Amino acid sequence: MAILNTIDPLGRPGAGPSQRQRRRTRRAGRRSRRQWLIGYAFVAPAVLLFLVMGLYTVGYSVTLSFAKWNGFTPNWEWVGLDNYRDLLYRDPTLAPELRAAAWHTAIAMLAVPLGTVAVALPLAVLLNTIRRLRGLLRSVYFLPYVTTGIAVYYAWRYVLEPDGAINLLLRSVGLGSVARPEGWLADPDTALATLIVIIIWGGVPVAMLLYLAGLQAIDPHLTEAAQLDGAGGVRVVRHITWPLLVPITAAITLLGIRDTMQGFQIFLLMTNGGPGGHTDVLGLQAYQLAFFQNLSPTLGVASALGWLIFLAALLLTVVNARLLRSSQ
Repeated sequence: MAILNTIDPLGRPGAGPSQRQRRRTRRAGRRSRRQWLIGYAFVAPAVLLFLVMGLYTVGYSVTLSFAKWNGFTPNWEWVGLDNYRDLLYRDPTLAPELRAAAWHTAIAMLAVPLGTVAVALPLAVLLNTIRRLRGLLRSVYFLPYVTTGIAVYYAWRYVLEPDGAINLLLRSVGLGSVARPEGWLADPDTALATLIVIIIWGGVPVAMLLYLAGLQAIDPHLTEAAQLDGAGGVRVVRHITWPLLVPITAAITLLGIRDTMQGFQIFLLMTNGGPGGHTDVLGLQAYQLAFFQNLSPTLGVASALGWLIFLAALLLTVVNARLLRSSQ
């Protein structure tokens, strides 16, 4: 722009930008700097909050995982990698409990995503094919997700008690031998499976909506062409619908794995790891080590366990992303 101002209409060199143009350029520069400052002023609280609550907390947690501390004494006792060694193999009481919790977590991590996909996909296909009452049915299926989690968990506890609705229903239809006299959450054989079913029940609404959005984004001409070629409903789902929904399935699987590894509320509220540790999971172990060991210096051990969970989740995410990329 400055070069153009130095050339007159006949192509001869001019006298350069006028004083008015230079003032206009300076005003534009000041206005631009003012806008940048206003933008930084608005972003600064979020950046400061992230630095305090994010980076500082992460750094504090990493440091604490190499120390023993009960949260009240003024000084930490530095122990290096001892917390990690105690968790993995050295502590005769802690290591076996951690392995049992890891096994229960692994079972839930495998069962929850598979069960969620197995229930949500048929429901989404069904909702996508019907025309009447679709909105009502979608609201009904989505209801578990919008209901307060704690209230739902206590309602499930009531239903699963020895005299709860499920045992009463089984006895009324002549299946009393299947009923659990001590309750479904107090029986070691059914406690973990029951919790997995409840987690799947809570995760199906979001997965179903994701699948429904994916189904409605598929070009209907693809399915019509397949049907004209003689493909039935199962073959259409298998060869057209399912391949197009693989990215959504990967996202649902990751969400299920994340919720199972990090979430412990349902295990805390419904069984607290019982009966006899049969529903103990890694998240619940970390919570109990951090806050329910009286004055024992286990905060560092809990922090080390949290980092082990994070590394396992990161590894699973990388493996899942590579598998998804290779499948595409």
